[in-house]
Amino acid sequence: MTKVAKKIAKDLLDIEAVFLNPNEPFTWASGIKSPIYCDNRITMSYPTVRKEIAEGLAAKIKETFAEVEVIAGTATAGIPHAAWVADILGLPMVYIRSKAKDHGKGNQIEGRISEGQKMIVIEDLISTGGSVLEAAEAAEREGATVLGVAAIFTYELPKGTANFADKQMTLLTLTNYSTLIDAALEANYIEEKDVTLLQEWKKDPENWGK
Repeated sequence: MTKVAKKIAKDLLDIEAVFLNPNEPFTWASGIKSPIYCDNRITMSYPTVRKEIAEGLAAKIKETFAEVEVIAGTATAGIPHAAWVADILGLPMVYIRSKAKDHGKGNQIEGRISEGQKMIVIEDLISTGGSVLEAAEAAEREGATVLGVAAIFTYELPKGTANFADKQMTLLTLTNYSTLIDAALEANYIEEKDVTLLQEWKKDPENWGK
């Protein structure tokens, strides 16, 4: 657990971008019961937090992928973070729609990329990774060379890990579920007795609580 990972996790809890409720779980759109709900869009409303996130992502990207030439954001949650990161790195920025437009030029990528341009795709959070990996594939179809994906937070779900491994796609994140639990316990946001339950959910979220 790095200092940055712990700080970002604490920030997400402080601004209530993340809720942990092991005793009264949330229901995701997929139907999965979850003790955690994360909405990183809220970070846009907190200048200090969003700046720390942008600087953290920019530093990780620069350290790992010095050759990056363009920053892409996923529509819609990844767009603002991609814009801030691109500004820090002094790079072009584009965004990737979930599907191509059904009018005009039928674009799926908004902005301009050139053939072979080296790209990092930014997402706000990772669960299974399905949508951001599809966005990366769309970018590659339009000529980009996707070096990897960068995100604020990952749930560390086994399915997500497997999906990134299957696509041989590198994932960089600022913080993660394990760090979040540690930060929440330290801040008395949860109790020691909740930790095991929260850890069990990550192992098999689809069958948790059944």
